Amino acid sequence: MDSDNLPVPGVVRLPDGRYVYDDNPAPVRSVAPQPTVIQHIHHAPPDRTVQRIALGSGVGAGAVAAGVYFGPLLVGVLTAMAADLAVLAFLAAVMAWGVVTIVRSVGGSDGKAAAKRLGRKGR
Repeated sequence: MDSDNLPVPGVVRLPDGRYVYDDNPAPVRSVAPQPTVIQHIHHAPPDRTVQRIALGSGVGAGAVAAGVYFGPLLVGVLTAMAADLAVLAFLAAVMAWGVVTIVRSVGGSDGKAAAKRLGRKGR
């Protein structure tokens, strides 16, 4: 038999293969060597192709920045203008309806005939 296989109390084999004497023998546990991991990390420069196309290789960078800044601003201004125009159109329709109603009620039969004549000309 080989002497490595014989249990000897108080003698411990270290991971490097040496034997040492231990005054306090603890339960023997085998320490498996950790596997060596070889990892290759490649650092490639980031791909800026999309940015170069979007910015026109630096020529249109100001135009892109202006579009990003003024685009939402333009949408907001146009929305506010459309709302103002809608309110003005509503007021014009209400005022025209009011004028026609007043002419019909105050003018009597002449007013009704005039309103009827104006209605036919508009068609």
